[in-house]
Amino acid sequence: MLAGIREVLIITKSEDLVQFKSLLHSGSQFGISIQYAIQKKPSGIAEAFIIGEEFIGNDEVCLILGDNIFYGEGFGEQLDSIDCELYATIFAYTVSDPERYGVVEIGSEGLVKSIQEKPVSPKSALAIPGIYFYPNSVIEVAKNLKPSFRGELEITDVNIHFMKNNSLRCNLMRRGTAWFDTGTFDSLNDASTFIRVIEQRQGFKISCPEEIALRKGFISKTELRLWLSTKPINEYTKYLERVLSDSELLEFEVK
Repeated sequence: MLAGIREVLIITKSEDLVQFKSLLHSGSQFGISIQYAIQKKPSGIAEAFIIGEEFIGNDEVCLILGDNIFYGEGFGEQLDSIDCELYATIFAYTVSDPERYGVVEIGSEGLVKSIQEKPVSPKSALAIPGIYFYPNSVIEVAKNLKPSFRGELEITDVNIHFMKNNSLRCNLMRRGTAWFDTGTFDSLNDASTFIRVIEQRQGFKISCPEEIALRKGFISKTELRLWLSTKPINEYTKYLERVLSDSELLEFEVK
């Protein structure tokens, strides 16, 4: 939403579909459209482009891994400025243990020079987080991939394809940006603690979709008030009431 995206496809397992639909519905309360699709078996991240081919149509596409959390000043501006009509774009995040990640080496003009997957001798300390922007041609790239030794269509192979064609750019995440890959219990707990501390200290919600929708102009104050009138009173709805009533808070720009 911070990138201006208003058409979203959530790809999940069949057993999790009901929970996602119950939580997010059609997305109309956020001024966006949400559709759903099922990945029948874990066949790799890159399969998302094949599953979502009809949804993507002739458009460019952004892929975000569901267990990745991002937070930082100016990150929304970075997302909103990406033009992936001609170039694919990935991000880089400085880490102290790059051997645990996919690692990117950046050349001139921000073009990717090399990609290493969990290297013993990393060429940089720049890990690749789970957010990617691609031109429409990524659909055909995914269709032509060969499964890896794990039997999966790898997102790394997609990136290498664009890199070899000198059409893969990399944006550095700004210092101070937080990235959590919450694929383990400990990392999910770390992210939960981080978010709780920031929200309690600053008084702002992190990634409140209704608030973002209001600030981006996807919904109006009237629409948000109407939606709130149908919900029980709790800490979350109280926060949104505060957003609507506090002019200073409403003017605070989400980036």
